[in-house]
Amino acid sequence: MTDPNFDPNPDTHPDPPPADAGPKVSAQNHLNLWLRDILFSVVASFLIITFLYQPVRVEGTSMQPELRDQDRLFINKFAYHFENISRGDVVVFHYPRDPSKSYIKRVIALPGDTLSIDEGRVYVNGKRIAEPYVPKRYRDDRSVPEMVVPPHEYFVMGDHRSISSDSRDFGPVARNLIYGKAAFVYWPEDNMGVIH
Repeated sequence: MTDPNFDPNPDTHPDPPPADAGPKVSAQNHLNLWLRDILFSVVASFLIITFLYQPVRVEGTSMQPELRDQDRLFINKFAYHFENISRGDVVVFHYPRDPSKSYIKRVIALPGDTLSIDEGRVYVNGKRIAEPYVPKRYRDDRSVPEMVVPPHEYFVMGDHRSISSDSRDFGPVARNLIYGKAAFVYWPEDNMGVIH
């Protein structure tokens, strides 16, 4: 009679490992992993903020209704390394008369464009431009005589024309003063979204 528990090859069926077997992570290892993750996050945040996106706060109402006073948004600091500045872009730049201050405005005319403003109506290269971002109640009747935008400079204006200090006051903005493209409002929630 054969014993049912008899195994002729005892080495082919090893005993199962104890229930508590497996890698043991010490408190020191946990701390090291946690510190590594924190360091990685800080370095990644630094690189993103330094080279790609930067959070900024709008101060003032010259870009209403698109941007309101105290809106928080991200600007893309890298965009213009790969693409050209275009008419209609909302850009952030160092104020030409005091580079310690930053302004945010919309690009209206590019280098070499002929620009004129007749009682608030904007003409670029002889054609009146459509400006759906300027509501009727924010328009004004200021005029600017015909001019050609100099090389490497941009004519910028706020969307709230009746109160905006912009290229009508301080002239076109040099390309080297423009450091970002407004990308996305992240606060407050009711104005959250991509900037057009």
